Amino acid sequence: MSTRMTVRDLDVAGKRVFVRVDFNVPLDVDLNITDDSRIVETLPTIKYLVERNAKVILAAHLGRPKGKVVPEMSLAPAAKRLGELLGKDVRLAPDCVGDEVKALCDALQPGDVLLLENLRFHAAEERNAPEFAQQLASLAEVYVNDAFGAAHRAHASTAGIAAYVRPAAAGLLMAKELEILGDLLGDPRRPFVVILGGAKVADKIGVVENLLGKADTILIGGGMSYTFLKAKGYEIGNSLLDAESVDEVGQVMADAAAKGLNLLLPTDILAADKDGEDAQTKIVSADGIPADMMGMDIGPESAKAFAAVAESAATLFWNGPMGRFEVSLFAAGTRAVAEAVAKCPGQTVIGGGDSAAAVAQMGFAEKITHISTGGGASLEFLEGRDLPGVVALDQ
Repeated sequence: MSTRMTVRDLDVAGKRVFVRVDFNVPLDVDLNITDDSRIVETLPTIKYLVERNAKVILAAHLGRPKGKVVPEMSLAPAAKRLGELLGKDVRLAPDCVGDEVKALCDALQPGDVLLLENLRFHAAEERNAPEFAQQLASLAEVYVNDAFGAAHRAHASTAGIAAYVRPAAAGLLMAKELEILGDLLGDPRRPFVVILGGAKVADKIGVVENLLGKADTILIGGGMSYTFLKAKGYEIGNSLLDAESVDEVGQVMADAAAKGLNLLLPTDILAADKDGEDAQTKIVSADGIPADMMGMDIGPESAKAFAAVAESAATLFWNGPMGRFEVSLFAAGTRAVAEAVAKCPGQTVIGGGDSAAAVAQMGFAEKITHISTGGGASLEFLEGRDLPGVVALDQ
């Protein structure tokens, strides 16, 4: 794997350093942050720069304001929380470009931290408009990307900006993500077990294809498993189905068999007559989901089998829940897998998103080696794709 320059390779003293961070944090109705882990994850990079007398300019997005100023999506709560965590004042700029912002950046003293307002208040950010990238670049002398969660997006602040400000380096969080995920593709300790779940087959099929020759066992659960069961010719009732992916899934299963790879599907399913806490449920064989019911979770036999494989792994990657775990009736499969991953003595990596939410909610987060800050980015990385935000950085 190519090695990217990191913030440790830079001389930052007295320089204005533009740092792309991922502060896309969840807020409640009163605009209080309900989970600050994304801010906490970037503290090592920010503290490293502050301690070395850099003038730190942070940039981030929040939500999907679609190129308009939406006051509820201001980064003000993030600026306040970061200030508390750093124990110092973090000023929020009124915008992320313009004369007033430029003046604020020029006035920074070594060790100061300024957070720019939501990048996505400008449609040019997601369009990766060169003039907008140039405006951002003009604020700083050095560029650092520490937003792994946005690294798979070719936006002005993640990719375009690097054409106009050099050096361009990875932050400490970005470097850690690339190293840990890179090891999974490079030389994982064996057995290497991959667990994939969640709703969308289309998002994960590339990962399955890329890992066929690399993983020892791939376990498939969650909503995506019903497309696999359908490809085997099974009756799946009203279960979630990606009809367009059935043929591709069939080919993947044939490839796995040809390579002698263990591709394990659920053998039993928790079926329900509807989605909700008041649903009628029953455990059925994976090849016989009743026509008027839908699969909502892996069954107890499958949960036991999946857990046994997970606990025996030397390296494990998990992305996607085993069922609709937000509803307590359908959470048992995800809980069994989360518990097994927590018990696994090997290196355990969770690929962000719903699986990260599940282990946090179930109290297992502390027992996981690494929880990725990028759901989509970690999947695209494991698919073998180049991430625009990584490609933009100096070697």
